[in-house]
Amino acid sequence: LPERPDLQFESELWKQGLTFIAGLDEAGRGALAGPVAAGAVVLPAGELDLPEHLRGVNDSKQMTHRDRQVWAQVIKKRGVSWAVGFASPNEIDRFGIAPATRLAMTRALDGLRCQVDYLLVDYLSLPEVNIPQKALVKGDARSLSIAAASILAKTARDILMIELDEAFPGYQLASNKGYATEGHRKAIEALGPCQHHRQTFSPVAEYYSLFPPKSKRDLE
Repeated sequence: LPERPDLQFESELWKQGLTFIAGLDEAGRGALAGPVAAGAVVLPAGELDLPEHLRGVNDSKQMTHRDRQVWAQVIKKRGVSWAVGFASPNEIDRFGIAPATRLAMTRALDGLRCQVDYLLVDYLSLPEVNIPQKALVKGDARSLSIAAASILAKTARDILMIELDEAFPGYQLASNKGYATEGHRKAIEALGPCQHHRQTFSPVAEYYSLFPPKSKRDLE
């Protein structure tokens, strides 16, 4: 892996005459609550000094909350186009996490303001999208476009989880962002899940196996 994400893949595609290369990544795939988010970022073609201008951009998991916020704004200014898409907990339960993640990515692509020539996707492929593409293992550590997308997905989802914490207090969603911390798991045991928990994910599924909801209204 490179020391930081770079433009190796993007540069090869630019040399082939392709202009709009979209990097795609997700955030929230393993959480117990909240949607899965996907970011899509198109960086300006041919600007090989971009790694210097985006020197703080990395795999979002390797960055602090503050750094992600700062560099998200830089990405939005430097990018040709960007968008974030979501798939809801209900869609995750209905379709499964991988299809829901692809759905969020498709929605992010739909939000872009340019006709994309090629996709660089972290790990996943999007067979339902009729655009040439490459799935990259550890793509957020290898491609600057994918790393930028990971930051936008993460920051957008974090904002939403903070808002959900205000609407559904007690689960510590502002701090745990929906992930399975000890405090979050204990809150589910004490309060029961809320409508934004993923019913098919443990320990939410175990709770409902013991205390099945009597009606859809019980989930709201």
